[in-house]
Amino acid sequence: MRIGFVGLGAMGRGLAGRLAKAGHEVRAWNRTPPAPHLLGAGIAMAPALSDLATSEVVVSMLAHDDAVRAVFIERGLLQALPAGAIHVNMATISVKLARELGDRHAALGLFYVAAPVLGRPDAAAEGRLQLLVAGPEAAIARLDGLWAVLGQHVWRFGDRPESANGAKIASNLALACAIEAMGEAAMLAGAYGVPAGPYLEMLTATLFASPAFRMYGTLIAEDRFEPAGFRLALGLKDVNLALAAGAEVSTPLAFASVLRDQFLDGLAHGEGDHDWSAVVKAGRRHAGRA
Repeated sequence: MRIGFVGLGAMGRGLAGRLAKAGHEVRAWNRTPPAPHLLGAGIAMAPALSDLATSEVVVSMLAHDDAVRAVFIERGLLQALPAGAIHVNMATISVKLARELGDRHAALGLFYVAAPVLGRPDAAAEGRLQLLVAGPEAAIARLDGLWAVLGQHVWRFGDRPESANGAKIASNLALACAIEAMGEAAMLAGAYGVPAGPYLEMLTATLFASPAFRMYGTLIAEDRFEPAGFRLALGLKDVNLALAAGAEVSTPLAFASVLRDQFLDGLAHGEGDHDWSAVVKAGRRHAGRA
């Protein structure tokens, strides 16, 4: 399959590399050209965004709404794609933009599939992502050969692309809540003489025995917030997306408001490029235990 790929950050490189390794013709474009040693074998860099206009499928993994809007709308990639082409957007974007993109694609005779993911860069490179997929049934069926390459399970959420983004935003909110809960629990246990390491080892082996809790529990216990698997600044973006999505449907998200302030505290202390689990440091600072 002739695939255009937009966005070669930590996640995008792994995804594009898997598509190329699976035998697809992958032409990639990034807003800032990546260092050659970061590209996987079989990925051809497109000199210009317009070079992706002959793609059967365009896969994008961009950081936020503004980047998606700039590439596909303002720079005209949507208008350049041939009728019947499919755009698979794997980024976490707002439900508002997802809805708009679905309408814009349909008006141009294109298919738009939202496929945000659960997982970090290592999972992307190894094909272990969980894919949250929504969009036109016909387009999703045409992509059967890609899903197994990009992840280990496809979770279907209907034909409205914004549904997948709503599910992803809610999932990231749940993760942020879990990180904050572990940080506060470890801080309380620590006040009574229990070190974070043994306490979080117990917690994630008993009450919260899941891969996500164990991974983030280890990072918190070891204060290992660099290099970032998912940057704190992006965590703030996703909490803000949750608050905006909640406001749109009059759904109160009380803890999300608390989390936003914790993430803002981290940003104010220069931790925006740390792993988002570093948000627990905000609570420590407030308690005088940083």
